[in-house]
Amino acid sequence: MPHAIILDLDDTILAYDAAARGCWRAVCEEFADAIGVDAAALFAAITAESAWFWDDPERHRVGRQDLTAARREIILRVLARLGGDPAPAAAMAARREALHTSALAPFPGALETVRAWHAAGVPLALITNGAAAPQNAKIDRFGLRPYFRSIVVEGAFGVGKPDPRVFQHTLAALHVAPADAWMIGDNLALDIAPAQALGLTGVWNDYAHTGLPPNAPVVPRRIIRGLAELRELR
Repeated sequence: MPHAIILDLDDTILAYDAAARGCWRAVCEEFADAIGVDAAALFAAITAESAWFWDDPERHRVGRQDLTAARREIILRVLARLGGDPAPAAAMAARREALHTSALAPFPGALETVRAWHAAGVPLALITNGAAAPQNAKIDRFGLRPYFRSIVVEGAFGVGKPDPRVFQHTLAALHVAPADAWMIGDNLALDIAPAQALGLTGVWNDYAHTGLPPNAPVVPRRIIRGLAELRELR
């Protein structure tokens, strides 16, 4: 039984990746004629370019502070190769963000689990990477703020996961030792590895049911497929 629980936001409480499905395809179909590129070819190129862009830790760190700007850069790189008109790139990036925001929702049972823990008196904290305004908007949109004793948003705090300072700050705010806390998140490198290095129990949310990859940076102490599995802590 943990004395306190620290949670990630995107793809732990909120189904971020699921909301993204179909967004790029819809944008490509909407703008293909205006830029003079086949929609299917544009979608394939953006998918490949996005995978390359977000795979690099430093590009990821910088890009997540302004997702619309990062997506505009991805689009411009693709259009430079395909020969399409770059003028709609900003509108495409904004449309991609709007579609994703509209589709975003919590995982089934996730909010109910957070509320149950809070009602049971378990101290809760939230650590999320990304810019302050959009992350705080998500926190408030889904009514999460009242349930957490500490909320750390990378854009406001100054550093994000995997920097140990965000975990140390959160442990101090909860008044618990590392051995008494769980860190629940979907990202092995950003959530689980740094938490377990400090002595927390890492609980990996394998929401996509992929299983541990062969090159996993860490072996989590526990694997779940959703927060609802832990509603009754044991």
